[in-house]
Amino acid sequence: MALAGQRDAPEPPDFGILKRLARDQLVYLLEQLPGRKDLFIEADLMSPLDRIANVSILKQHDVDKLYKVETRPGPGASDQFCFLVRPRVRTMRFIADIVNADKMSGRSRKYKIIFSPQKFYACEMVLEEEGVFGDVTCDEWSFYLLPLDEDIISMELPEFFRDYFLEGDHRWINPVARALQLLSSLYGPFGRTYGIGRCAKMSYELWRDLEEESESEGQGRKPEIGHVFLMDRDTDYVTALCSQVVYEGLVDDTFRIKCGSVDFGPDVTSSDKSIKVLLNSQDKVFSQIRNEHFSSVFGFLSQKSRNLQAQYDRRRGMDIKQMKDFVSQELKGLKQEHRLLSLHIGACESIMKKKTKQDFQETIKAEHSLLEGFDVRESTSFIEEHIDRQVSPVESLRLMCLLSITENGLIPKDYRSLKTQYLQSYGPEHLLTFHNLKRIGLLTEQSAGETLTAVESKVSKLVTDRAAGKITDAFNSLARKSNFRAISKKLGLIPRLDGKYDLKMPRDMAYVFGGAYVPLSCKIIEQVLERRSWQGLEEVVRLLNGNEFCVSALRRTALPGSPSTLSSPSSWGAAPSQKSRRCASWARSEGTSSSS
Repeated sequence: MALAGQRDAPEPPDFGILKRLARDQLVYLLEQLPGRKDLFIEADLMSPLDRIANVSILKQHDVDKLYKVETRPGPGASDQFCFLVRPRVRTMRFIADIVNADKMSGRSRKYKIIFSPQKFYACEMVLEEEGVFGDVTCDEWSFYLLPLDEDIISMELPEFFRDYFLEGDHRWINPVARALQLLSSLYGPFGRTYGIGRCAKMSYELWRDLEEESESEGQGRKPEIGHVFLMDRDTDYVTALCSQVVYEGLVDDTFRIKCGSVDFGPDVTSSDKSIKVLLNSQDKVFSQIRNEHFSSVFGFLSQKSRNLQAQYDRRRGMDIKQMKDFVSQELKGLKQEHRLLSLHIGACESIMKKKTKQDFQETIKAEHSLLEGFDVRESTSFIEEHIDRQVSPVESLRLMCLLSITENGLIPKDYRSLKTQYLQSYGPEHLLTFHNLKRIGLLTEQSAGETLTAVESKVSKLVTDRAAGKITDAFNSLARKSNFRAISKKLGLIPRLDGKYDLKMPRDMAYVFGGAYVPLSCKIIEQVLERRSWQGLEEVVRLLNGNEFCVSALRRTALPGSPSTLSSPSSWGAAPSQKSRRCASWARSEGTSSSS
């Protein structure tokens, strides 16, 4: 999302409202079960819940014991159980087992299930099949958006990608539409909504229907969000597959950033304990180095260390009053900054050790060759060596997927060879992984003979126009071509420079990947914002398989020449480097989950 009327990093809206609303609703739902109760929490809801309502808040509202879902209650458990869960069938069976076990033992309890972000009919069916539907009460915690930073919000739905793009399950489109409705009600109507992709278009259309059904609370408000982009993940796989060389990206690669925080282990903390650290603008050290090229980070941290030491040394020669003021006003902040500085230095050292073992420079070189289309055979040999040395199963898959997308599929000989070597190195259980990657178009082989387009054309002649459109959509979803080379040429995604790329003073978004590649999703956002429509990008839209739209808030009608994009809270209209860094980091984390 980008704010209207300004291009130079305007102040974002107060996203803290989203957190307060979620907290108030959760407290209300807990109070619907008055008295002492035990709370069972789904594992992937624990981190988001901790950002919304910590343990002390839960205790204030009569929560006695906390359990992770799949953990059986102990003998001293409460007479009331509350389950905070995702709408999953396996979780419903776990709850049904607990209820039925209590029935058999003659234990009387009250049970409440709180679904987040909403309940699905399939869950109620399972409860009914297990014979416990009448024993439980069900409610919804409409927790759609979590603020991770001042300008980043996330739906925290890790299974969205797999469910929609692999399984073809549309159930998460409704939460996306309701999240958009929530934003428009809190921050006023959006100036324009752009999008590209089938999922993006369905989400927009459902959101539009919801707005028409309800009296929109935000219509009379001053707009705080200028533009919204909805973009399908499969529009830009390449960005998610490339290795970043900025600090935040490398922290994500090495330690995995989850829900805006990271767990630093003993190798970073220099102790026998792990520490969970929030990575946001409140961290004074992280906020200054998150977007810096890794080669510049050590120099900055060294200078920061000297500055902190100089501030500590000011104590010498202070009188009693000055010392008292120093201790009460500055010392606590200096100690906190010193602790964070120590952690980030430890993280840098750990990243260096890991990347040195993985031949990171050679990996980057191979990626850049694939992006530019040079020395592809040499890069393929590097991937084979990477697999044979068993450097990393995920990194090997990532490189194979990048090779496949940039080359529009692997030639059958290379596909069979790489697949065989991978299975021999990492085990035959990864056969399903290859099957899934092929289904979503991440790792495919070029097919000889008749093309998909030709088959589609012949079938379309035998049916009506309306059915032909549906068949076209089906073919697109079954096997979409990446067309990366053509798109890259049209949008200039590979910078052509005379001399060395200046990573300390970057001029474009390519700095995120060492100057080798401008993130496609960010480039699309930039181009559409400049044109205020999709006009002039018709060829790019065609290569991305269409489904584009552009809608004005005032008229609620589609404008000519328009596609869709992914709702990126990272494109605030800041400098290109900020936008690309945020989008690329987000894209990278999404892509990781898709390839495992």
